Amino acid sequence: MSEPQLAPPLPIIETPSNEKGLGPIIRSPGSADLIPGVRVEPLAIHPDDRGYFLEIARLGSGPVAHFPPDSQVSCALSYPGTIKAFHFHRHQTDFWVPAQGMFQVALVDLRAGSPTHGLRNTLYVGQLRPWSLIIPPGVGHGYKVIGDSAAMLVYLTNRIYNPEDEGRIAYNDSGIAYDWEIQHK
Repeated sequence: MSEPQLAPPLPIIETPSNEKGLGPIIRSPGSADLIPGVRVEPLAIHPDDRGYFLEIARLGSGPVAHFPPDSQVSCALSYPGTIKAFHFHRHQTDFWVPAQGMFQVALVDLRAGSPTHGLRNTLYVGQLRPWSLIIPPGVGHGYKVIGDSAAMLVYLTNRIYNPEDEGRIAYNDSGIAYDWEIQHK
């Protein structure tokens, strides 16, 4: 008889106290600067004279292999300049695929006791850098739509939406101190 599997402990969420900035800008999927548990995978885009095809995910394999069959798929369309940040989950893992436009994605490790607590990551993803992202519980996340066109984010979650699991922190929180301003003026 096998031992019962215990659920991993829930992360204790704690807002950091950072200086204003972006944290490391992630320029490659295997960057050593990624917050632990965050995964980045390049996506293949298949263009032809009709447009392009982008495979989001194959349930049961790849980055979403551990997602259960009752996972949820959602989509958000945001207009240029929109900032949606920050929120986090205690249980839920997100799988993000920027399907249209460009995003400045901001991540912050909110897990109290984590060796990287407070670490921020910035990723520029979308049509010019087609990457998918796995965002684990306890990692705050948000984005800003950059460029002059709307952007679409398709995302899968490993559980059905539960408002009790989600926490929100203002995009301009002084502890996270993420710098949403254009950097190269």
